[in-house]
Amino acid sequence: MLEGLLDRYLNRASFVHDLDPRVKVVNAFLFILSVVLLPDGAWIAYFLGWCAILAVALLARVGAGFVLRGSLVAFPFALVAITLVFTLPGRPLLTLQLGTWELSASDAGLVRFTSILARSWLSVQAAILLTATTRSPDLLHALRHLRVPGLLVTILSFMIRYLYVLVDETTRLLRARQARSAWSAQGKGGGSLFWRARVAGNMTGQLFLRSLERSDRIYNAMLARGFRSQFVTINPHMMRRRDWVAGGLGICVLLLLQFVAHFVS
Repeated sequence: MLEGLLDRYLNRASFVHDLDPRVKVVNAFLFILSVVLLPDGAWIAYFLGWCAILAVALLARVGAGFVLRGSLVAFPFALVAITLVFTLPGRPLLTLQLGTWELSASDAGLVRFTSILARSWLSVQAAILLTATTRSPDLLHALRHLRVPGLLVTILSFMIRYLYVLVDETTRLLRARQARSAWSAQGKGGGSLFWRARVAGNMTGQLFLRSLERSDRIYNAMLARGFRSQFVTINPHMMRRRDWVAGGLGICVLLLLQFVAHFVS
């Protein structure tokens, strides 16, 4: 159950799943970088980038709906940029009167905000596709092969693994609280608001101590079994012809996006 909560990998038999993880990591990184570098208002390039995402999702057999649903998480964060609609100079489109304040929405601000929203949306979809088609150990090994600093890769490895420890300890604490909470015939229980706040504070402290002790036991067990700061995987990580072709095709698509954005849009 915890695997499904934290790991977004979808086990499918597809061409994308079978690619070398280094190719997928590099292509995803270059796609996000290319999208970020697209100019404001490059709507044709944004649309082509979205078509590329959907094509890879269908080729990977994860479904376009899975990627679209997961990408909705980007919208609340991108809404922070909505102030650009009222601060960038341009042709006024709408004026709002809020007491003594007068807010004027400009066309340049609306284009900038919509472009930021589109770039964020496409970037999140690329990251979702990467994690949905690549296992966590393979991702970490790909980063190591790509000469990412070893200390950073090790920190990421432990962060991923100890998230399961944290979730497991949280589940135990919530189960214990539920077992000690009396419920009335009307379906109400759990005590007053002050009681809930005190219990939540105690649970936070217990969660920290229990997670710290358990992670220490797990790490000592790993050392006893020969852990040497590197995680192994059964993936041979050998670049084949299809991997080189897929990497080159991805770069060609990104170059096409930049060409369309600067010379067609």
